[in-house]
Amino acid sequence: MSDIEDDTEISFSVKLLDRVEVVRADGMQILMEAAAAVQTPDRQITEKVKKKKKKKTKVHLFLSRSAIDILEHKTKFMLYTCPLPSVSFCAVHQVQPKLFGFIAKHPAVDTYHCYIFQSKKFSHLMVSVIGDAFRASQQSTGLRGSRDLVVEALRHKNNVLQRENTDLKRKLQEKLEDKLYENEDSDSEQSNSQVRFSSRGF
Repeated sequence: MSDIEDDTEISFSVKLLDRVEVVRADGMQILMEAAAAVQTPDRQITEKVKKKKKKKTKVHLFLSRSAIDILEHKTKFMLYTCPLPSVSFCAVHQVQPKLFGFIAKHPAVDTYHCYIFQSKKFSHLMVSVIGDAFRASQQSTGLRGSRDLVVEALRHKNNVLQRENTDLKRKLQEKLEDKLYENEDSDSEQSNSQVRFSSRGF
């Protein structure tokens, strides 16, 4: 394992054997079949291409809280990126413990790919770390979802209180206007009753 960039991203140097399209989103059998397809390709290709195909690509596997990024070792060119929510399965090969892989859904189309890697030391560790990162991602998504629900509930309550406040203001205004009319009426009655007549002789 290489250095840890920070507490949210971990980098491993491993060998990428290949990426294979698979028929299902999970299962050890699917991973084993993908590994077999990578190791013994049944395509009819020339010996030169076959040798090139068998050559393993050294890559950096960057694992963060949001995605698994696969970068070419020398050039740092991004080969693949898989958002963690798209990862549906991850395991070490049952027969060849140096091999491990994960299955992820393609971001654009409704297909799944199995990414097969080789590591002399870190296969089990990588699978464990990917599993932990996936669970952490699910928890943070759940927390974000529950926070959104709380915010929505508070927003709704605020709207209800604003409506109640508007109604109370309107009722208070009506009462004040009624009181004002009553006062005007009583003032006019009082002024009428206070009119004095004087009888002076002419």
